[in-house]
Amino acid sequence: MAKVTDTVEKLALPIVEQAGCTLWDVEYVKEAGEWFLRVYIDRPGGVDIDCCEAVSRPLSDVLDQCDPIQGSYTFEVSSAGLDRALRKSAHFAQCMGRQVDVKLYRPVDGRKAATGALTGYEDGAVTVDGVRYEKKDVAQVRLHVEF
Repeated sequence: MAKVTDTVEKLALPIVEQAGCTLWDVEYVKEAGEWFLRVYIDRPGGVDIDCCEAVSRPLSDVLDQCDPIQGSYTFEVSSAGLDRALRKSAHFAQCMGRQVDVKLYRPVDGRKAATGALTGYEDGAVTVDGVRYEKKDVAQVRLHVEF
């Protein structure tokens, strides 16, 4: 059986593209006892409320028709954000050379976090400024935002 996120991604892709956006990610998570289905979108120049609405309304109808999720959940469509999480190989490829923040499960060389240029990604291992962090050590990678 296909994962919920994979099924929703296939349903969302044509709707997101028709709205002039790109699909960044889909997550289905339980938070505080409630299930959330989140669709993250992007577009050159940024995502506004109109973009989210252009995706949310038709995708909600498709989800109601196809009913890929048993039980209740909260459905959200939003921008991937400036500090978007990098989860897929395509995300890392697209962001190569950009500044990222890496959070680690445990200290590596005395540090639980690092910020620097993304210089490599291979099988879940992330290289930042020439330092390789193994997949088992990496909790999260996000684009770095400097104000």
